Amino acid sequence: MIEINSKTSDFYYDLPEELIAQTPLQDRDHSRLLVLDKSTGEIEHKHFYDVVDYLNEGDCIVINDTKVLPARLFGVRKDTGAVIELLLLKRIDDKKWETLVKPGKKAKVGAELIFKDNLLLGKITDVHDDGNRIIEFEFEGIFEEILDQLGEMPLPPYIHEKLEDKNRYQTIYAANPGSAAAPTAGLHFNDEVIKMIEEKGVIIAKLTLHVGLGTFRPVKSEYILEHKMHSEYYELSEGEAEKINKAKLDGKKVISVGTTSTRTLETIGDDKGLVRAQNGWTDIFIYPGYSFKVVDSLITNFHLPESTLIMLVSALAGKENIMNAYNEAVKNKYRFFSFGDAMIIK
Repeated sequence: MIEINSKTSDFYYDLPEELIAQTPLQDRDHSRLLVLDKSTGEIEHKHFYDVVDYLNEGDCIVINDTKVLPARLFGVRKDTGAVIELLLLKRIDDKKWETLVKPGKKAKVGAELIFKDNLLLGKITDVHDDGNRIIEFEFEGIFEEILDQLGEMPLPPYIHEKLEDKNRYQTIYAANPGSAAAPTAGLHFNDEVIKMIEEKGVIIAKLTLHVGLGTFRPVKSEYILEHKMHSEYYELSEGEAEKINKAKLDGKKVISVGTTSTRTLETIGDDKGLVRAQNGWTDIFIYPGYSFKVVDSLITNFHLPESTLIMLVSALAGKENIMNAYNEAVKNKYRFFSFGDAMIIK
């Protein structure tokens, strides 16, 4: 049954600031792994390279192969020379993007922007009600290659350290450019872990969900049902859908890597827990009381207090179990959020 009176404050926990990971560990798979049994609430403390112990032959692990764009750009206004910061949010067509501009108030329709030696030019063509700007770009060559030259990774607002290696905010299997943020549960996987998973006979399926900045937006409403979810683009191919369905039909588990994969699977799953190839936009909001159709287990990071993501994991494992696990993680000085440690809900 859906818990219609759940308050946002029900999902608060106290997190000391020093536990927010500012940099990634040297070895991806050396993160700690909190193992939570959703049926008993029991907790084990492991390392991420132990994750294969919780997967069985014939299970299907589902990863999100989206690639983060170096979507933070710094340029100047052509008329005044004032410095502006731009964040690419959503591609509209080959040259047009929905963006976040700072400072925004003076960035009116018609304003022209210049980025590094005229490598990239932009013009504001529209301003949305939420303050986001539509910018039409001019450039020679391939836009993604110019972005690689000029752009910085759009790290979350709680990370204050400079990222030395761009690739560390990218999964090793990232393939489809389009995200404004990384699907961070996947950051723990390296080639060795992938190899161990395959050798155990676990199926690996891929889908794509381009993560939007709405991921970091706090829930501001008192009751969670009043919150409006952002929408994100996803796609799942025929071959990958077949892999997921085989595990389901064989009575095996579907293990989702991250809340992004989870939201996609639950958007496209039917009442029998089967999926079909498709693409589209999802604004699914998963919170306690939701009945999961496809996902049996979840590998995830530790999420912000009062966020939609902690509500999602609470829906899978039970709010009491999650809040207890989070308090245990704080007590044991786990590292939190994007560059932090991991959890598997089994």
